Amino acid sequence: MAETPDNEARVFSAKTRFQTLARRPGGVPRGRALDNAQNKVEEAKIGFDEWLDVELTELIGWVERAKSGEPVDNWIDAAQFHANQLRDVGTTVGFELLTFIANTLCTILDGIKAGAECNMESLTCHVDSLLLIRQKQYRHLSPDQVPELSRGLYQVAESVSIIPKSGQK
Repeated sequence: MAETPDNEARVFSAKTRFQTLARRPGGVPRGRALDNAQNKVEEAKIGFDEWLDVELTELIGWVERAKSGEPVDNWIDAAQFHANQLRDVGTTVGFELLTFIANTLCTILDGIKAGAECNMESLTCHVDSLLLIRQKQYRHLSPDQVPELSRGLYQVAESVSIIPKSGQK
């Protein structure tokens, strides 16, 4: 005789490979793992100025090549790479404004790659804003401490964003 089906959903947790590895015996205790991570961040901060200069120089170089009109294959990919690098590292080392500016630049570059008009003035504005980060007085500011700059960059990025605004389809 067939059993009657149970109409209630059964909730279960999937055991992933990551969970298995993370929970195996002999791992690093959570506190020590956090300390190790914090130490690595502090080590990274030591060479951050040099890294920032290299990333900004590379990004600016790609934008300048595109502005000059010289045919440069994949300039957008290279510019996106460096903008993403800046965005991804900024807040980790205490540079919230860097992350904000690089994020709005990433939005613009994503829009250009998706077919939006390449507005060189918006790129130049973002590059100039990124150059502020090289100056000590701007390094540790948050976007809300420079509201005019933040609002302007955000509006420029929104104008070419490929992501619909909330509530729109």
